Amino acid sequence: MLTSLPNLLTLSRIAAIPGLVTLLFFDAPLYRWLACGLFALAAITDYFDGYLARSMGQISAFGRFIDPIADKLFVAATLLMLVHAERVSEISVLAVLIILCREILVSGLREFLAGTAASLPVTNLAKWKTGIQMASIGVLIMGDVGNMLIRPILQIDLPLMLIGEILLWLAALLTLITGYDYLRAGLRHMRAPSEPAPKPDAVLKRAEPARPIG
Repeated sequence: MLTSLPNLLTLSRIAAIPGLVTLLFFDAPLYRWLACGLFALAAITDYFDGYLARSMGQISAFGRFIDPIADKLFVAATLLMLVHAERVSEISVLAVLIILCREILVSGLREFLAGTAASLPVTNLAKWKTGIQMASIGVLIMGDVGNMLIRPILQIDLPLMLIGEILLWLAALLTLITGYDYLRAGLRHMRAPSEPAPKPDAVLKRAEPARPIG
């Protein structure tokens, strides 16, 4: 299942990180266009890998494991590079911090619940958060260079950096809400009574191979 199409799409997001980071080191318009195109292409795979896995009946344990990791690595690397390139204002660095801390929190909760029968399903609000977050990052990657495309159509220049930061703060707000929902669900499972650990002799008896009769 490692080489199935959904898993390959998921892995492509991780593979795109070095190229995206390299492009974000440069500030020329060409590099911004290339970085935005690569980011958009990789972000689209986030939708299609899950859709194809369900429609093709190729949902696998590896896919469930690697998909959230790929998402978090891809988003975190891009946000950190935007901060490094000073395409995010000083106050909006707090929004980046909120988003990254929430991702770490959810990852920790998922790791804890992996040893139980519980899970943290993605909510509709979390999907909206992801969509707005991706849009804000795309706008911030382009910055005012994006007016090269907008100006001939609308005959005006839009404050794209401001729009990108507003979307980033909106994503951070939704991040706080969904993060709290996930934390509350995780704490509810933590308070639930757990089954007592089996005694060592019981484990040994279960592990002992069956003996032939006669």
